Amino acid sequence: MAGGKETPRQKMINLMYLVFIAMLAMQIDQEIIRSYNDTKDSLEETRLLTQDKNKIFEQTLYQKSLSSPESFGPAYQQYLKLKSQVDDLVGSLDNAKTSMTKFAGMETRGEGDDFNFNALNNTDASTHYFFTDANEGKPTKAAQDIVGKINGLREYIVANFGNMPQMKQVVSRAQKSLITENTGKKTKKKWLVGKFYNQPLVAALANVEVIQTEARNIESDALANMLQEKVDADIKFNAFEAIVSAPDVVIQGEPAVAKVVIGNYASSVPGLSISNVDRVENGQGFKSLSTSTVGDNFNFGGNISFKDANGKEIALPFNHTYRVIAGAKEVAFESGALLSADKMNVLYRGLANPVSGSILGADNSQTTLSAAGASVSKVGGGRWNVTPGAGTSVVLTISGKGPKGQVISQKFTYRIKNVPRPEGQIRGENVTSMPASAIPNQHVAVAMPDFDFPVSFTVNSFMFKIPGRAPISVSGNSLASVAPLVKNLRSGDICYVFNITATASGIGSQPLKKIPPVVINVQ
Repeated sequence: MAGGKETPRQKMINLMYLVFIAMLAMQIDQEIIRSYNDTKDSLEETRLLTQDKNKIFEQTLYQKSLSSPESFGPAYQQYLKLKSQVDDLVGSLDNAKTSMTKFAGMETRGEGDDFNFNALNNTDASTHYFFTDANEGKPTKAAQDIVGKINGLREYIVANFGNMPQMKQVVSRAQKSLITENTGKKTKKKWLVGKFYNQPLVAALANVEVIQTEARNIESDALANMLQEKVDADIKFNAFEAIVSAPDVVIQGEPAVAKVVIGNYASSVPGLSISNVDRVENGQGFKSLSTSTVGDNFNFGGNISFKDANGKEIALPFNHTYRVIAGAKEVAFESGALLSADKMNVLYRGLANPVSGSILGADNSQTTLSAAGASVSKVGGGRWNVTPGAGTSVVLTISGKGPKGQVISQKFTYRIKNVPRPEGQIRGENVTSMPASAIPNQHVAVAMPDFDFPVSFTVNSFMFKIPGRAPISVSGNSLASVAPLVKNLRSGDICYVFNITATASGIGSQPLKKIPPVVINVQ
C-alpha cells in the first residue's frame, strides 16, 4: 500500500480492510452508548424511588406538625419551601430532557425498538438547547434559568440550615454537588460547556439525571434529619408496656436474675423508679429470683414509673411467673447411669472396641469399667477400649460416685461376634464383567464391606481358572501373568479367581476365614 502500482485486486482488499475497521469502530461506539444509556436509566429509577420515599416521610412530618405544632410545625414549613425549590429545578430539567430528545428524534425509532443509537449519539440536541447559535459563550435563556435554580437551591440550603448542627451533612452535600462552576484544575472549560456543549444526547441526559437525583437525595436527607431530630428532642411516652426479661424455668440452687425495662427502652429516663427489684442501673431493674425450693408458679411483680416530657408521672405494673426444677445432680441421681457402644450393639472378638460410658452428675474422670473375660484399657474420661475373648457375650460393669458421694454401679451385657468374612474383589466387586483383553490389567483385592473398623489386606497368592484349562497358581495380586491364557477367550466365557490367600492388618491375631472366589464374566 505504501508504494508501487497496486493491482485492482489489491485495491479491493485495501478498501475492504478500511470498511472493516470503520464497522468495528461503529460497533464499539454503539456498546459505549448503550452502556451510558443503561446508567442513565438506572439513575432515573433511583430518583423516582427516592421521590416515592420522600412522599411517605413528608406525610409523617405533616402528621407530626398537626399533633405537635410547636415542635414540628416550623420544620414542616421549612421542608415545604425546600421541596418547592427542588420541584422547580427538577421540573426545569425534565423540560430540558423532553426538548433534547424531541430534537434528536428519539420518538422516531421503530416499534418495539428500545435503543435508538443515532438519536442517543446526536451532539446537536444538547448544544442547541443550552447554547444560542451553538456558541459556547452564549448560554440560552433556558440554560441560564437552570443554572440560576441550581445556585438558588444551594444558597437557600446554606442560608436556612447552615446554623443547624443536625443539618451539617446536608449543607456540606449541597455545597459539593449543587455547583455550576469548576472547582478542580483538570479542565479550563466552564461547567455548562463541560456538561452539555457538543455532548452526545445520552451523556447530556445522564448529566441532567445526576443533578435531579442529587437534588432529590438532598431533599430526602433534610427530611430525615427533621424527623429524627424532633423525635430525639421531644420524646412523649403515651403507649408503652413494661417488659420483664427473665427465665421461665430455673434450676434449684442456681442463681437466676430478672430484668424489667420500658418497652421503648432508654438508658436514662426522667424520674425512673422500679419497685420490688434489687437495684436499678442504666434504666434497668435487676431482681434476684428465689430458687431454693422446687415448685411451680413462683411470682414477682411491682411497678415501673417515669415522667414524660411534660413532667407527668406514668406508672406501669409488671408481673412475671416462673418455676424451679431439680438441678443436674439430683437429675443424675434419679436417672442412674448411661453406657453406649461407639460402633454398634456388639463387640468384636479380638478387636479393641471403643466404648464410652458416664454416670450423670458424677465426675467421669473417676468412673471405672470392668469386664469378666475381656481386656479393658482406659483411653480418657469415660472412654475405654474393650477386647473380648472367648464366649458369645460379655458383661461390662461401670462404677462411680454419685452426686451425694454414694457408689453407683450398673451392669450392661453385649454380644460378642467374630469379625465378618472377607471377600475377594476385582474392581471393588466379587462378580464382575469385562473384555478378555482387560483381564491382565486387573489386581485381586480383599475387603470386608460395611465393617466399621480400619482393616487392610495384602493378597499373597491365588488360583486362576479358565474354561477347558487346568487352574494355575499366581503369586502376588496381579493378573498380568495370565495374559497368554485369556487371549483366546470369547464373550460368555467365565473365569474364576479362587484359593485367595491374604494377610490382614487390624483384626489382631485372628486367622482369616476362607475367602470366597471372584467370578469374571467375559464380554
